[in-house]
Amino acid sequence: MTEHRIVAATPEPRTRDGLIRDLQQLGVKPGETLLVHCALSTLGWVSGGAEAVVRALLDAITETGTLVMPSQSSQLSDPVHWQAPAVPDSWIEIIRETLPAFDPLTTPTRDMGAVAELFRTWPGARRSLHPTCSFSALGPSAETIIARQPLAEPFGKDGPLGHLYRSAARILLLGADFDTCTAFHLAEHMAWPSLPRIAEGSPLIVDGQRRWVNFDIASGDADRFPKIGKELMLQGLVQTGVVGSATCHLMSMPAVVDAAARIMAMQQPPSE
Repeated sequence: MTEHRIVAATPEPRTRDGLIRDLQQLGVKPGETLLVHCALSTLGWVSGGAEAVVRALLDAITETGTLVMPSQSSQLSDPVHWQAPAVPDSWIEIIRETLPAFDPLTTPTRDMGAVAELFRTWPGARRSLHPTCSFSALGPSAETIIARQPLAEPFGKDGPLGHLYRSAARILLLGADFDTCTAFHLAEHMAWPSLPRIAEGSPLIVDGQRRWVNFDIASGDADRFPKIGKELMLQGLVQTGVVGSATCHLMSMPAVVDAAARIMAMQQPPSE
């Protein structure tokens, strides 16, 4: 949506204070650990844009809480799998040889939105070291959350999602749809311990040198996430409210991951 259309659709400017009030009314609490997926344009026209949203989230959980967002960088995945857009076969080796190595400080996010991209650069924010599936965190638990993220299991129990699950974090879909809910990938691991594997690769710094590193990664299927989200709402596991102009969903991560895993276990697992 263009900014012109966002302004036209917004009855009055959304402000940092107004967003804090809406977040509190939704149920966001001081001191909690919150995994946020945000679609900025759905909030209406926000005075201060992405910066105001990040500040409102930090104010709502206070300095005693920990804010977490995905900071994925799919542009560093193996170009042989790219579809949006695909590239000619003759380009693949050139791309593998020239992509900049992952750097947690400088590698930008891709398709994560303006709020997540700003948050990864926020003073004090820490980022996990997975080249394509990293998370950023800020707050007392940040270092523990991002400390480990296995190359071949970025969404598994030993990575940031596993820690968030065990620490009873909550998930906030801030105008974002359930298809963005990365926690459901952890549910996939729980439902199907032997997920199909996909050959992957990324440019990394190894022993001080840029190298292309091959690894495999579990297959996933986010296309089923919206339907699962609707089922979780019917089960009463999701608090829904309005922040700015956006319909938002707040939920307990362990509760919805466990429920999603039960639903998935009755379905066919993802294919390669």
